Amino acid sequence: MLLRLPGVLKPDELALARALLAAAPFADGKLSAGLAARRVKNNEELEAGAADLERLNRVVMGSLVRHPAYRAGALPLHVASPFYARYRPGMAYGDHLDDPIMGAEGVRFRSDVAITVFLNAPGEYDGGELVVRTATGEQAVKYAAGDAVLYPASSIHRVSPVTRGERLVAVTWVQSLVRDPARRELLYGLNAAREKLLQSAPEAEETAQVNAAYLNLIRMWSDI
Repeated sequence: MLLRLPGVLKPDELALARALLAAAPFADGKLSAGLAARRVKNNEELEAGAADLERLNRVVMGSLVRHPAYRAGALPLHVASPFYARYRPGMAYGDHLDDPIMGAEGVRFRSDVAITVFLNAPGEYDGGELVVRTATGEQAVKYAAGDAVLYPASSIHRVSPVTRGERLVAVTWVQSLVRDPARRELLYGLNAAREKLLQSAPEAEETAQVNAAYLNLIRMWSDI
């Protein structure tokens, strides 16, 4: 499932994030890449010790984790602190898979879901599409500033070369309560139907049945 999360960041939050990033130091993105990804990765990432990193994370991640489509689509158990990536003309990230296990200093988690939050408008740069391989073919994603996209971290994906301007994104990963992406997609659709029924017919027998099915599937399929 490739899921768009509209309006994760509001205009004032975007403006603050952009201002913080404009004054922050960036480094070669290869420094955070594994051996395989290093061969195809050509971007810049915010340095880990940047002065305003915690403030930036509060703005971006605070909004993301409150987004209802994020909660329903990711079913999050653990979420990573994001990387902030910058692509300038000539930069790209070739086909790759994300590391299956992430984290450091004793805090390790499985990367089930990848999320990219777009921090500048698509008209500010040419190229730079996120291209994700799915069961129905490749899907190219270049959303509005403040929107995000959620997709299985097990998908092969790439960032097309930027030919003009600058692409600015935040990228994070989630360990889901439900490991299997097909089951997460089924649960997302079932929950959408459940929420509509709870609003339109809260006392109906079929509402209770759909609600019970959703809750018990979560119980059956969750890792905890």
